[in-house]
Amino acid sequence: MVGACARRSQVMYAHARGSSYRRACGLLSVARSALRYQSRLAAKDAPIVTQMRELSARHPRFGYRRIQVFLERLGYPMSPDRAHRIWRCAGLQVPRKRPRRRVASSRPRPLATKTAGELWAYDFVFDACANDHQLKCLTAIDEFTREALAIDVAGSIRSGRVIEAWRG
Repeated sequence: MVGACARRSQVMYAHARGSSYRRACGLLSVARSALRYQSRLAAKDAPIVTQMRELSARHPRFGYRRIQVFLERLGYPMSPDRAHRIWRCAGLQVPRKRPRRRVASSRPRPLATKTAGELWAYDFVFDACANDHQLKCLTAIDEFTREALAIDVAGSIRSGRVIEAWRG
């Protein structure tokens, strides 16, 4: 379903392309009297929108329902549906509440390495060839220097091969 404003803009587009208003309105099923319609709602809601913007800037965690209560106290009585419509038309919304980062105090933190060769780490990386054969890569790095100690690439890497690469 297309709104009246969109249909009016379609008629204006057709008229700009060389069609008459009468023909464009007939093709798009728009009444010719609707072409010159100007909504007075925006002018009527303008002071409410400014007050709503000020209140939402002052109270960023409040939504349209609580802002509506403030507006009623300021002398702008309205239904919740109208408050919601004005809130959405103004582009207002309550910002998402981001969760706090919690510090895990019970879990001991690993100590940083002080010399090269003190701590090694390994990981498996998976990839695929152009012919859909899967490749497994065993990578081993030194945590202090971030130097790659070994990279073993094969179609399948079993535990014996991991131990062999780790010793070598």
